[in-house]
Amino acid sequence: MTREPSPGDSGASAPSPDKDGVPAADVKADPSVVALAERVSAGDRRALARAITLVESARDDHRAQAVALLDILGKRGREALRIGLSGTPGVGKSTFIEHFGKRLTAEGLRVAVLAVDPSSARSGGSILGDKTRMPELSRDPNAFIRPSPSQAELGGVARRTREVVALCEGAGFDVVIIETVGVGQSETLVADMSDVFVLLMAPGGGDELQGVKRGIMETADLVIVNKADGDLKAAAERTAADYAGALRLLRRRPEDPEGYPKVLTVSALTGAGLDEAWEAIRTLADWRRETSHWRRRRARQAVRWFEEEVRAGLLALLSADAAAKGDMAALEAAVAEG
Repeated sequence: MTREPSPGDSGASAPSPDKDGVPAADVKADPSVVALAERVSAGDRRALARAITLVESARDDHRAQAVALLDILGKRGREALRIGLSGTPGVGKSTFIEHFGKRLTAEGLRVAVLAVDPSSARSGGSILGDKTRMPELSRDPNAFIRPSPSQAELGGVARRTREVVALCEGAGFDVVIIETVGVGQSETLVADMSDVFVLLMAPGGGDELQGVKRGIMETADLVIVNKADGDLKAAAERTAADYAGALRLLRRRPEDPEGYPKVLTVSALTGAGLDEAWEAIRTLADWRRETSHWRRRRARQAVRWFEEEVRAGLLALLSADAAAKGDMAALEAAVAEG
């Protein structure tokens, strides 16, 4: 995988650093934020965890610090390969990430896994058990696993996940894997923060193929049929052939070298097919880097993120205004009454 150079590597467009390595434009920032940025940039895992907590906080003072922190790290110009991963519950996402992640770290790559947990719509609680789901990877010094509650957000992607991705890039990770809850068509939102979106499927018959939402199939950059081992191997191969045929019924995509996403089979349990999956992801990412698709995709994602932030900000302002809250309550009551 070709890694994008940081400004420090190229000696080009970034502001010249001071003696502590902080860009000169940032020396007036909050000293604690500057210090945190330095520790994150140096690969300090505890500092990264603290930075993520800061970014995910809803407190106004924390929000201001988070923005300053992201600004400092963003000027370093580091860039990771962002891989989105979605799939229905029980498809084996955790096992796949565990063995796939170990495959990458064995190659010398630093891997961050952002696992977005389902939250209770009533209590806001979440199942933060990702380190127990991926025990070997969680102990790998070249891996970092961070669960984030989705807080019942549409798409199962925590609102600040994009910013957490940026923090991981600032910490020097080569690959960032974003695992989503994997429930519903809205999971396609993960494509808006990834360079390569992988749809993980289980072996099944025609009924399962019929149940796959067209939107998520159109968004997938790579379809992987997991559990291709033992008695399920033949079924996995048939399922992969069915998906490949279905994808060719959709319109051709200019962002794919062959016009359509590839379909592969793997066994996360035995490791069979993991090399081919990584090669497919890396080849697609490199091809998009060499063309205009990579930058265009990231530019679209940045615009969508900006629009979402503006909408969320306006809604927050309205919610904080007493008169507006009263008007909203009256309108809601009128709508409820018909």
